Amino acid sequence: MTATHNMVSGLRSLAASVAQGFLHITHSGFALLGVAVAIIVITLTARPDLRQAGEARLVDWLQARQETLAIAADDLQEPSERTLAVNPKELPQEQARVAYWLSKKYRVAPEPLGLLVAEAYEIGSRAKLDPTLILAVMAIESRFNPFAQSPVGAQGLMQVMTRVHTDKYEALGGHLAAFDPVSNLRVGVKVLQECIARAGSVQGGLAYYVGATDPQNDGGYAEKVLAEHYRLRQVASTGRAVPTSQPVAPPTLATQAPAKAVPAAASPEQGASATGLGEKVALLTATDL
Repeated sequence: MTATHNMVSGLRSLAASVAQGFLHITHSGFALLGVAVAIIVITLTARPDLRQAGEARLVDWLQARQETLAIAADDLQEPSERTLAVNPKELPQEQARVAYWLSKKYRVAPEPLGLLVAEAYEIGSRAKLDPTLILAVMAIESRFNPFAQSPVGAQGLMQVMTRVHTDKYEALGGHLAAFDPVSNLRVGVKVLQECIARAGSVQGGLAYYVGATDPQNDGGYAEKVLAEHYRLRQVASTGRAVPTSQPVAPPTLATQAPAKAVPAAASPEQGASATGLGEKVALLTATDL
């Protein structure tokens, strides 16, 4: 009986010691936390530049997070639930000028083009790409035909190889979303953004996008896109009546070739016949970046 009593007393003493130690550690931890907070407050008070820099970084992070959530929610919207056309008269003046000019040149109804122009401007702002560059790629790749398909299987407005980028279409309803103009535009912009990031320049990115092994030997693809980009920028910025076939000086391409070809997309007109081109399939993957 005495042994049992001693054991119980020992356990109680041990539990009391553990509890006391835990409280001591917790108290010390809160004390250290309080000291750390006080130091941070004093530092930020004495160094307003550090406080402002921290606030700016926090605001940037919150904005980026909000944009990411907004993009994800927008991507999950069913194509049938979206607006299919926008009257260019309802767009900002710059976008309206671009929509009407493209409509005249490519003989496409201005209302569907109004939607694509507005979407290109919105996506371009988020992706930090010139919207007129995005529209120029669409013009050269498909002439704004959302049902275009090249001999090698590139599909839609941006002529992205659907079988290569099925993962990008998953959140948009599956591979058949390649023929939804807005979905194809969003996927194409992602591919173009990856190509430019990997190449380090717009010219090199366009070469990757078209599948050339050398930006100087891409069958003239980059020149065509940049020439159309130049015209569209003139229309957007000046509002002048730029002729739809206005000649422009060939753009200067990067002198350094990409280290590795990354085919991206194929236009119905170009196919894979250009010198130095293979299958234009936007083969950028996570492992390539």
